[in-house]
Amino acid sequence: MTLRAPKREALVPQIIEQLRAQISSGEWPVGTRIPTEPDLVAALGVGRNTVREAVRALVHSGVLERRQGSGTYVTARHELTGVVARRMEAAELAESIEVRRAFEVEAARLAAHRRTNRDLRELDAALEAREAAWASGVAADFVEADAALHMLIVRAAHNSMLAELYASFHEALLASLRGQIGDDLTPEAYVDHSELVDAIRAGDSVRAAGAAGAFLEL
Repeated sequence: MTLRAPKREALVPQIIEQLRAQISSGEWPVGTRIPTEPDLVAALGVGRNTVREAVRALVHSGVLERRQGSGTYVTARHELTGVVARRMEAAELAESIEVRRAFEVEAARLAAHRRTNRDLRELDAALEAREAAWASGVAADFVEADAALHMLIVRAAHNSMLAELYASFHEALLASLRGQIGDDLTPEAYVDHSELVDAIRAGDSVRAAGAAGAFLEL
C-alpha cells in the first residue's frame, strides 16, 4: 500500500481522502476488498476509531460496502457513482436513455471537433475489440467492450467535467446493461458503431451526433 501517516489535526478527513485516493486511482479496484482494519491502522499510524469512522463515511457515501463475515469492498470509484447508481435503480428506463443521450450525443459532436490522432487510434482499437467481443458470443465481454468505446468517445470530447460526470453515470449504466442483456447475445441487440467512429474521424459533428443518437431512440 502507498498510504502514509497523516498529520495530527483533522485526522478523519485526512484518512477519508487517503482511502478515497486509493480507490479513485484504481489502486483498490471496484469489486475488491480493502485491507482489514488492523492493516489500515498499522499502515496509517492512527487509532481504530479514526479508521472506523473514515470507512463508515465512505460506506455511507456508497463508495464502500461492508459484507458480514467477509470484509469491506469497493463498490464505486467516486461518491457520485454511488449516488447515481441509487438514483438509476429508481429511474424508468426511458429516463436513463434520455440522460445517456444528453451525454453521448453532445460528446460525439465535440469529439468530431476535438479528437486527436491518438484518440482516433484508440477509437479504432476499441471498435475492433467491440466487434471481437460480439463475435465471441460472451455477453459480459461485449458489454465491457461497448462501454469502453463509449467512454473513449466521451474522453475524445476533451471536456474533463463531461468525462467525470459520464464516468459516474456510466458505471451505474454498465451494471444496468449487464442485467438487461443477461448471458446471451441476440441479433437484435447488435448496433453497428462504425458510422459513429467514421463521423468523428471525418470531423463531421452533425453526422457524429446523429449516429450517437440513432441507437438511443426511445
